[in-house]
Amino acid sequence: MTREEALAKVAEGWWKGLSAQEVVAFQLYEDCLCMPFAEFHKAITEVLGRPVYTHEFGLNRDGLMAEFEGKRGPASLAEVLNQLPPEKIIVVEL
Repeated sequence: MTREEALAKVAEGWWKGLSAQEVVAFQLYEDCLCMPFAEFHKAITEVLGRPVYTHEFGLNRDGLMAEFEGKRGPASLAEVLNQLPPEKIIVVEL
């Protein structure tokens, strides 16, 4: 999908009225985001049944696809955090 096609899909609001499952089944496999990110984030969180962190979209899209397709179980918090480069991790002790 081209940038122009994605913008046209945003303008038509294609995701409105669809289930979270339907939204994820389409948007997860498109390289161009063609809906508001917050709506996609909400849908994938609902479908996967766990918090989906924003870095996962860029660093672990294949993992999200495998999880959505039932080829793997939910990612653990440790797995999600291990996707981050070590220099980007900040630990706060309370």
